[in-house]
Amino acid sequence: MKKFLVLYHAQTSAMEEMKDQSPEETKKMMEPWMMWAKKCGDHLVDMGTPLFNAKKVSMSGIMESDTDITGYSVLRADSMDEAVKMLDGHPFLAEGADNHEIEVHECMEMKM
Repeated sequence: MKKFLVLYHAQTSAMEEMKDQSPEETKKMMEPWMMWAKKCGDHLVDMGTPLFNAKKVSMSGIMESDTDITGYSVLRADSMDEAVKMLDGHPFLAEGADNHEIEVHECMEMKM
C-alpha cells in the first residue's frame, strides 16, 4: 500500500478560535473526527495534529510563514482515488464550510 499525506487548509482565524476552546468544547469538536478515524480503520496511519506558529527557513534566513496549512493526517491506500474516497464526508470540511480545504499528496517510496 502507498502512503498519502493529507493537509488541512483553513484561515488562520480558525486556528485562533480553536486555541481558546474549553476542554469540553474541544472534546465535542473531536467526536466527528474520531468517527472518521474509526471509519478509516487501519488505513489511518497517523491522525496527525493541528499545526500553527509556522516558520520558513531558507538560505536567506528564517521568517514567518503565511501558510494556511492548519493540520495533517497520514493515510495508507492502494491508490489516490481510494485515499480521496476516505475523505468523503470528512468533518474538517463540514466545520469550515467554504474556507476549509483538504489537499492530498502521495508519498514517494524511497528505495535505499
